[in-house]
Amino acid sequence: MSERAEDIAWQRQQALAGGGQARTDALRASGRGTARERIYALLDPDSFIEIDSLVSHRNRDNNLHVHPYYGDGVIVGHGTIDGRPIFCFSQDFTVFGGSMGEMHAKKICKIVEMAERAKIPLICIWDGGGQRAHDGVHSLAATGEMLDRFVSCSGRIPMISLVLGPVVGVSALSAGLADFVILGEEHGQLFLSSPLETEETVSGDMTTEEVGGAEMHASRSGICCLTAVDENDAMEIAVEIISFFPDYCGASPPTLDSGDPHDRDCPELVSLIPDDSNRPYDMVKAIKATVDDGHFVELFPMYAENIVIGLARLGSHPIGIIANQPKVLAGCLDIDSSIKAARFIRTCDAFNIPLLSFVDVPGFLPGTVQEWGGIIRHGAKMLYAYAEATVPMLTVITRKAYGGAYLAMSCKHLESDYNVAWPTGELAVMGAEGAVNIIHRHELKAADDPVQKHAELVEDYRRKFGDPYVAARNGWLDDVIEPNQTRIRLISALNPLLSKRIWQPPRKHGNIPL
Repeated sequence: MSERAEDIAWQRQQALAGGGQARTDALRASGRGTARERIYALLDPDSFIEIDSLVSHRNRDNNLHVHPYYGDGVIVGHGTIDGRPIFCFSQDFTVFGGSMGEMHAKKICKIVEMAERAKIPLICIWDGGGQRAHDGVHSLAATGEMLDRFVSCSGRIPMISLVLGPVVGVSALSAGLADFVILGEEHGQLFLSSPLETEETVSGDMTTEEVGGAEMHASRSGICCLTAVDENDAMEIAVEIISFFPDYCGASPPTLDSGDPHDRDCPELVSLIPDDSNRPYDMVKAIKATVDDGHFVELFPMYAENIVIGLARLGSHPIGIIANQPKVLAGCLDIDSSIKAARFIRTCDAFNIPLLSFVDVPGFLPGTVQEWGGIIRHGAKMLYAYAEATVPMLTVITRKAYGGAYLAMSCKHLESDYNVAWPTGELAVMGAEGAVNIIHRHELKAADDPVQKHAELVEDYRRKFGDPYVAARNGWLDDVIEPNQTRIRLISALNPLLSKRIWQPPRKHGNIPL
C-alpha cells in the first residue's frame, strides 16, 4: 500500500471511530445504537453514501483543538429505502454528547439543502444535547441557518424525525419542524429547556421521562405521532410512513396493489351503528373494514383520542383518514382534536394525498375551559384546513353531523368532492331533543302531557330535518348508500378524482388562525 493510500485509510478509520471505543461501548451498554448502526438499520444494505466524513470543528478555545473528532458529531449522507432514494443524518452521541457545534450544524444544512434540491425525502435521527456551549455564538449562527433550511423544506419534501436519545434546546425545535416525530419509548426525550434547568426535575418531584419522555409527548404535548418500543421498531415505523408519501410535493404518492378486491363488500358495517343514537361504537372498525386489507396506520393514537387520523390505502392509492371517534367524548370536537386534524389535513394536502373523512360529530365540546382556551380560533383551524385543501376529498356521514362541527368536517359546502351518508345519518343544526326544547319550549310548558308532546315533536323534527334524505334532496349529499357498499362507492368516486386540479388566485399565503 502506498503512503497516500495509507493516509486515506487512516483518515477514514478516524472518521469511523467517532468518539472512541470507550464512549461507543458505554453507549451500547445503555441500550442505544451508534449513529452508523442506526443509519445502516434504516437504509437498504450497502446503499449508504456518506458525505463530509472528514469535517471537523475549527474551535481552538477550551482545549478543543486536542479533540479534532472527524464528523463533528453527526453522520450525513444518502441511500435507499426499498430502492427509493433517501437523504438522512444521524447525530453521534459519542462525540461531545451529540451537541451541535458550528460545523455539526453546517453539515446538516448541507444535507437538508441537497435533499430539497434533489426533491428527495429526508429522515433525521436525533440524539444530542443541544447547542455546544464551547462554540458560543458560532454554534447559534450555524443552527439558525439549519432552521431556515428545515423551514424551506416544509411542504416540499417529506421529513421525519426519529428521536432516539435526549434532545435539548434548539435541536428539539429542529426535530419538531418535521412532518412526523417518532420517539423511542426507552431513551427518546425532547426538552426545550434542559432537565438541569427544570425546577420539578432538579427537586426530584418529576423524572426526566415525565417531563420530556415519549409517553408524555405522545399523550399530552402532541409532538410525538408514534412511539417505538426499540430502535429497530422506530426505523420500521419511519419506513412505513414514508411509503405513503411521494418524493416531493409535485409528485403523486406511490401506489401499491395489495390484492384486496376493489368491489369487496363490507358486511360488518351493516350492524356497526347501535340502534340507540346515544350509544358509542368504535369508528376504527369502520375504517379498517373499508381500506385495503384492513391496514390502517393510526397516528397520534394517544393524543386527542376523540378524533382519529392516519394513513391507509384505498383501491391501492394512499389516503389520509380523519374520523370522529364516538367512544371518546361522544366524538365532539375540542381544541386538541381540531389542531390534531388540521395539521394532518394540511400535511396530506401538501403531498397530494387524498382525504377521506368519517363523520359522527354532535358538535363542539361545550364549557368554559374550551371557550377560554380558544375553541373558536382552534376550531377554525380545522375548517380552514379543509377549505384550503385542493386534493380529492371524500366524506362519509355515519350518524350525527350537527351544527358548526358538521361544517368543519369536510362538508359539501367547503367544496368536498364526494359526500355520502348511511341511512343512519342525521344532518341538522343540533340534535332533535335539543332543537325541540328550544323551538317549542312554550308549547311544551302548556301541554297536558309534556313527555308525550316532547316525543311527538322530536319525531316530527327528525322527519323534517334529521334524516339524510333532506340533505340529499338539496344536493348537499351526493347519495345515501348502504353501509356495506362504502368501499365500492368510495373507490369508484376516488379514481376519476385523482386528476383533480384547482386553480387558486395568486397570493403570498393565507392567514390561518394559528
